[in-house]
Amino acid sequence: MSSTLSNAVRPDDGVDPTMRPGRLRPRRDAQAPARRGRLGPALLILPALALALGIFAYPLAESMWRSIADPQPGVQNYQWFAASAANWAVLGRTLWVAFLSAVICLALAYPYAYFMTISGPRLRTALIVIVLIPFWTSLMIRSFAWIILLQDTGLANQVLSWMGLGPFHLIRNTTGILIGMVQVLLPFMVLPLYSAMKNVDLRLVQAAASLGARPIVAFTRVFVPLAMPGVVSGSLLVFIQALGFYITPALLGSPSQMLISQYIYVQVNGQLQWGRGSVLGVLLLVATLLLLGLLALLMRKSRRAAGDEGGLL
Repeated sequence: MSSTLSNAVRPDDGVDPTMRPGRLRPRRDAQAPARRGRLGPALLILPALALALGIFAYPLAESMWRSIADPQPGVQNYQWFAASAANWAVLGRTLWVAFLSAVICLALAYPYAYFMTISGPRLRTALIVIVLIPFWTSLMIRSFAWIILLQDTGLANQVLSWMGLGPFHLIRNTTGILIGMVQVLLPFMVLPLYSAMKNVDLRLVQAAASLGARPIVAFTRVFVPLAMPGVVSGSLLVFIQALGFYITPALLGSPSQMLISQYIYVQVNGQLQWGRGSVLGVLLLVATLLLLGLLALLMRKSRRAAGDEGGLL
């Protein structure tokens, strides 16, 4: 009987020799745990991916579709934008105000973040709290406070008059818009700068000074390049946020200094021109992506040049 079973089940017959009579079961796939291990992280990001598609991708696709389909299919909305000099002026003003906001925030935040880096623990904590305080106050309240402070008879002009420098028109113009936007966006520049600066070893600056470099040379040739990632990330964060500001320009600016967010509101809510509003949004997105691509290209070339210079040295 045993010889009969051994002859019936042989490795050459294509049957697994580990399978015995009475214990017949299919072979488990040895790669199944590996597949489940690879699918686990992918399954974890599905909720975030679905949220991103619903909140970002779908509205963007809807705007692109409306730009060529509302009120009727065609490119008449893009022709409307290209034919009007006022449209180009609004787009250029928006980019210019966003650029100035980033530059002013960088000029104010860089020394502040550097002082945070070289300060002691207690003083650093106090400085961080000062940076975070604006996040605890409503943007609307801050904008109305600036209206009171910057008006012609406000506290700012009174102080300037006492100093013999005023009064100035600080509201209902680009100056008021920049003051309000810089105050709101300044923490978004300080925090990335501090995050990059705290990782810089200050002993490198001291070493450069000990080798004969003047303090300003040691700072600009050693510390500034190492903190450049914080400059880039903070500038991009401020610039991109400044492009979409609505409340601050609406309250502190004037209709003659309208930015593209206000213009979109006028087209969609005031004139019910959804197609034209969508065109403005799409073109702003395209302009932003082009500027970011240009900046990335310049950064890549500068890193490549720095690497070549380091190789020569």
